[in-house]
Amino acid sequence: MSRCQQVARPIVRSLGQRCQPQPIAVRYFSSTTIRSDENTTVQQPGSEAGNPGLDATLLGQTSSTNDFEAFASQALSPSLGSRRRRAALATATQVPFEQMPYQCFQEARKILNQDREEKIAKIVAHTEKIKRIEATDPSTYRGGEGYKKKRIESLRQEIEELKILADINDPMVKRRFEDGVGDMNKPVYRYLANRKWRSMDYKIIVQRINQFHIIPDILPKFDPTMDVKMTFRGYKAAPGAILDSRLTETPPTLKMQVFDKGERLLTIVVMDADVPDVEKDAFSRRCHFMATNIPWGPTDSQLPLRFIGGGRTPGDLAVPWLPPHAHKGSPYHRLSVWIMEQKPGQKLDEAKLKELYGSDQGRMKFSIKGFRDKFGVTPVGFNLFRTVWDENTAGVMERNGIPGADIEFRPQRVQSLKPHRKARGWEAKRQKPKYKSLWKYTKRIKNF
Repeated sequence: MSRCQQVARPIVRSLGQRCQPQPIAVRYFSSTTIRSDENTTVQQPGSEAGNPGLDATLLGQTSSTNDFEAFASQALSPSLGSRRRRAALATATQVPFEQMPYQCFQEARKILNQDREEKIAKIVAHTEKIKRIEATDPSTYRGGEGYKKKRIESLRQEIEELKILADINDPMVKRRFEDGVGDMNKPVYRYLANRKWRSMDYKIIVQRINQFHIIPDILPKFDPTMDVKMTFRGYKAAPGAILDSRLTETPPTLKMQVFDKGERLLTIVVMDADVPDVEKDAFSRRCHFMATNIPWGPTDSQLPLRFIGGGRTPGDLAVPWLPPHAHKGSPYHRLSVWIMEQKPGQKLDEAKLKELYGSDQGRMKFSIKGFRDKFGVTPVGFNLFRTVWDENTAGVMERNGIPGADIEFRPQRVQSLKPHRKARGWEAKRQKPKYKSLWKYTKRIKNF
């Protein structure tokens, strides 16, 4: 008898005792407890009865290893599971998610529905209260019109919070959000998206802002409030990554998500903050791209920058894309992508922007802080990538008519300002030719 047969003998005996022909009571799922007078259906066991062929295999009447493997596969099949599990697997594709036949699940949904009804009742009460306050004369309040507006705004914020709390625990809402099919016009989905963004992506962006000294080099103060991601030719660029010159030769595709309701107009600017200025022996800034008057809402997701200005994507193109490039020998260049929100109802003049920043001289005079103060826009989104001189930079500059591919920057050696110090102590005492064998242990003694 083989070792496998010896091990399997007690298993077969226990299975043979359990597989005696007995009537099985089959009962469908219910959200209530079992009643004593409930009708049951008696079913004779078929596939669950003992199999003589399998018993013979395990008892040593056959010596085939394949037969034992066949028995093991049948013994571990779902058919030997509980009746409740088999019935759930058989009907899982036919029952909707919100009608799953589990008693605890349905009871939990009842509690959630009761809580939701309470939140909806509060929303209705607050709405009626807002109508009463709006119909009241402001002179009846001690604070006048200012107090009335503040009170109405406070109630509206509380209504938005109640809308979120009414659906935040709904399993269907969480499932739609995880599947990426949630309606971003609803406050609960915007709240979940904002919470997910701030859990990791927001922290990475803030870390890059501090790590690469975006503050205070470009702006004295900035805190992003919208999610901005970018891809170059399908490649998802991580914030602060050094990208190949061939990837950045074409404009990126931005994936942006706002977390507040309503549509607004955006201005997108891409700027290089590390352009070498040889005459001043310093660094200056250069505008690589600018598009304005772009309508954007919470349901919008992607914006290909290469389509702006051609009629395929709404918005005005003020400064066309200039491929990022770095001269040989210069340090890495920080290319920052800024998303700025315009004032409600404000549209920037495309012709004026082209006149100011469209020329080569206008690109070099660009400043995010000056642009913000001049046109009254508010920075809300940010991303960053870097570029260095690589094997493809010269070709990119030649194809786009950018001069300076033959320029190479070399670091300037700075001489020490410390005066020469005379030899002292052990070195001064052993500078004679008598101690020539010891000169290799000192740095200041010269060979004769």
